[in-house]
Amino acid sequence: MAKRISLRDYQEGVMARLKSVTSTAQVDARLGVRIGGENWLVDLSDVAEVMPLPAIATVPLVQPWFKGVANLRGNLVSVSDLAAFMGSGSLSATPAARLLLVHPRHILHCAVLVDRMLGLKHLADLTPDSLLSRSSAWTGDAYRDAAGVSWRCLDIQALVAQPAFLQTGQI
Repeated sequence: MAKRISLRDYQEGVMARLKSVTSTAQVDARLGVRIGGENWLVDLSDVAEVMPLPAIATVPLVQPWFKGVANLRGNLVSVSDLAAFMGSGSLSATPAARLLLVHPRHILHCAVLVDRMLGLKHLADLTPDSLLSRSSAWTGDAYRDAAGVSWRCLDIQALVAQPAFLQTGQI
């Protein structure tokens, strides 16, 4: 006869296993994106959602890297072109371009435009690269994959804390 277990004990066991699996997966996995010709790794917990480019309404008298605002399910979201902000030139609206909605714990109603998605990357599959220097406050550690391709970590929290990023209007 099968061992009897209460529903509460079963649910608590399932929840404990789910928490352990998701916590270990999030520590290692990063979202690979292409911004201005460079490969970047973004922590999954810093991104609320990834979506295709919606219609973006331009705003007058703003920095060239501030693309405008987009209506996402009834919420107005500011859209910034990360490539232009980083000085790599402006992105064109290609079918591969995506919006990364920044998690609300960092900043509300903010999205960043990236060239394309490159999938999930696991830090265990990458080797640290000390030759690449940190070029800005939002640039994290650098890595190389098995093919020798360079990857940099993008620190979203540091990016949205930069006064230059928050000042979208032209002075």
